[in-house]
Amino acid sequence: MPDPIELADRYVAVWNEPDATARRVAIGELWAEDGRHILQPPEEVVKAADDLGLTTVFEARGHAELERRVRLAYEEFVAPGEFAFRRRDDVARLRDVVKFSWEMVATNGEVAGVGTEFLVLDGRDRIVADYQFIEG
Repeated sequence: MPDPIELADRYVAVWNEPDATARRVAIGELWAEDGRHILQPPEEVVKAADDLGLTTVFEARGHAELERRVRLAYEEFVAPGEFAFRRRDDVARLRDVVKFSWEMVATNGEVAGVGTEFLVLDGRDRIVADYQFIEG
């Protein structure tokens, strides 16, 4: 059973990684081949879908889709040099689930966003389901 803090640190590091090859390798090590990243959509998206009688789920499945998801987040938030992601000190593991929070921090040190991850692991301690909740 790996250290859950080390797992959370590796997870957060992927989103800050500037090198595409290193990101690809890290994704392959962290997620199972058919692993999923399920994102709680922003409130305005949920409202718009609700107004149309639809539901919303943002999901990336498999390494190729996960690479795209991480790359797009990196390009939007980290690459311009305005933000970086870091782990908060609330990592916990219960059997096959690791829970922790993270922050998106501006270069001036201000917290610009917060989220919580629930990572469901397989028997090899790779992520099979990654539930992400954006909290602000």
